[in-house]
Amino acid sequence: MIEVEGLTKLYGDFAAVQNLSFVVQPGQLLGLVGPNGAGKTSTLRCLAGIIPATRGSIRIASRDLAADPVGAKAQLAFFSDEPRLFDYLTVRQHLQFIGRLYGVKEIGPRMDSLLEELELTAKANELPGALSRGMKQKVAIACGLLHEPRVVFFDEPLTGLDPLAIRRMKDTIRRLAAGGAAIVISSHLMHLLEEICSHILVLKRGVKVVHGTVEEIRQQFGGGDASVDLEELFIRIANQAEPPANPGPAETGGGPA
Repeated sequence: MIEVEGLTKLYGDFAAVQNLSFVVQPGQLLGLVGPNGAGKTSTLRCLAGIIPATRGSIRIASRDLAADPVGAKAQLAFFSDEPRLFDYLTVRQHLQFIGRLYGVKEIGPRMDSLLEELELTAKANELPGALSRGMKQKVAIACGLLHEPRVVFFDEPLTGLDPLAIRRMKDTIRRLAAGGAAIVISSHLMHLLEEICSHILVLKRGVKVVHGTVEEIRQQFGGGDASVDLEELFIRIANQAEPPANPGPAETGGGPA
């Protein structure tokens, strides 16, 4: 599971994320949403250990990210909206390399299964330069899923994918959740989150303003209309919920992250 308590991320005197706490249980899909500049990317990068939190605690599959960063990161996968691959490794070589880094046993069957699931088998011996952006995204996802992570973070997972690839990606995300992974998805695509997420967390100026199941949020902000969609709910939340202004150095402790 993912356990976040009091997460705060400062950039100088600016608080990008303030005192954020939430839990994602195994099998749950949490949609992380908010206006531009709400702190979604900073939150995901802190959760994945890419940047350090200024304050607060993060536990990944019962491992404290600050105290045991290697052990915690071995349990997670993070997918950014921009895939980054090695120019001179083929698709198959990427998977072999990542498999060795994570100590994946019997890598062959696992690798072949992912190549087939993500429709990469025909591209297995291609270099990244010969791939479309969507194909590169799928290679990055295959690499991240190779070690069977228990926690998965997606930042705009459907960017660059065609309609068929989008359908298969949603199926893959559902499969991961059904297998017990705790998943956080950051996206502006409300229809995606409404379709696959069990819970929604809304940030505004780095502060949590709403957190609950889609049905709970619909009951709270739907005005009695059970058919109102998540996009309309988000607009209502964004217009109604006003978090406190970013605190200054005296309140946050000041200083860079």
